[in-house]
Amino acid sequence: MLARKGLLPEEFLLTRLVEENCVQSRYRPKAQRARFITKNGSCNVAHKNIREQGRFLQDVFTTMVDLKWQHSLLIFTSAFLFSWMLFAMVWWLIAFGHGDLESPVVETSRMTPPCVTSIHSFTSAFLFSIEVQVTIGFGGRMVTEECPLAITVLIIQNIAGLLINAVMLGCIFMKTAQANRRAETLIFSKNAVIAPRNGRLSLMFRVGDLRKSMIISATIQMQVIRKSVTAEGEVIPVSQLDIQIENPVHTNAIFLVSPLIICHNIDRSSPLYDVSAQTLLSEDIEIVVILEGVVETTGITTQARTSYVPEEIMWGHRFVSIISEEEGLYSVDYSKFGNTVKVRCSTLSAREQEQERGLRSQGTTRSGDQGPSPQREWGMKRAGRGGARRGLSAVNWECYTPAVTKCEEEPGLETQEVKEVHFVKGETELQD
Repeated sequence: MLARKGLLPEEFLLTRLVEENCVQSRYRPKAQRARFITKNGSCNVAHKNIREQGRFLQDVFTTMVDLKWQHSLLIFTSAFLFSWMLFAMVWWLIAFGHGDLESPVVETSRMTPPCVTSIHSFTSAFLFSIEVQVTIGFGGRMVTEECPLAITVLIIQNIAGLLINAVMLGCIFMKTAQANRRAETLIFSKNAVIAPRNGRLSLMFRVGDLRKSMIISATIQMQVIRKSVTAEGEVIPVSQLDIQIENPVHTNAIFLVSPLIICHNIDRSSPLYDVSAQTLLSEDIEIVVILEGVVETTGITTQARTSYVPEEIMWGHRFVSIISEEEGLYSVDYSKFGNTVKVRCSTLSAREQEQERGLRSQGTTRSGDQGPSPQREWGMKRAGRGGARRGLSAVNWECYTPAVTKCEEEPGLETQEVKEVHFVKGETELQD
């Protein structure tokens, strides 16, 4: 504004803006804690200094399945090339030892048939090795009955080729049908929420399945990952505590046909019992969710995982409804899968809310024990069986309580048992 009016030069203002932007903030950003489980379900753990590497070779098949695709294809290609070259060398040695490495003109004039026809060099022996192992059989080269050794090598190469093919096909099938592939269509909400549900503070998140084929015997397991210290002073960097989901039969089984909101009641047994809205972001916790079940189409057990850190937990929110009934069927709108709305929710922890309710109930009980005041306008009259009635002056009101069954009258009057008390505006009648 001053620069526009010409009171200050524009160069001065630009210099001041640059200086202000260059000033470093006095508040350091909070260091981001490493996640134990990433959002896509992979374990964020690095295994280092493993001395016994030979244990992986004892289970070669699992090691092959766990490798990346490019590494697996490189190993299979190398295995085929190595086997072809090895048996090509064997066929060339057989032909060389039998004297078959001659020109085609000399071979036709020979009286003794060769062990393998049409092998004149290492290249022809390599081509014959490929034809034998992959059972192509072009017909130009074949093994004769002249050399029993050649027949034995033919059998060995066929068996070796079958073994390599079996291992390759098995690894490819397991890599394409392994459990984490089915988990790609099992989705979790990006954020979890904390809000009251049925009068109790609860942690909730949403889970869904995008496929029509069901997950049989699906179960949900929740764990809190936190750093803890034992009574002896031992520091446990990753302490895993199981937390129970809300289920009337106290099991973790779910029927995942449509998206479900999984709820955990924050009670005295919950690790989140002392967490409030103010202390949530400062908590060093991670909530891990594990969904496990059997794939209906393949029968393979699958597992989907995710986690929620304090920055991904929204206090005082709940999920919007995404299921509606349309034309005789239930429709699910996945565009609102992670949408939430704000609700009225106390910022106190579950412990503080429970203590507040206890104090409130104690105050209500004390006020209710005092009973009705005798100075009220409600009169009191007592009638006996004989019809005799006494006035209000004959009753000592100091002995009256809501649960009274006998009342001591003034001196000189006998004690009468009170059977019923009828409150009527203007008077109250006591009947024997």
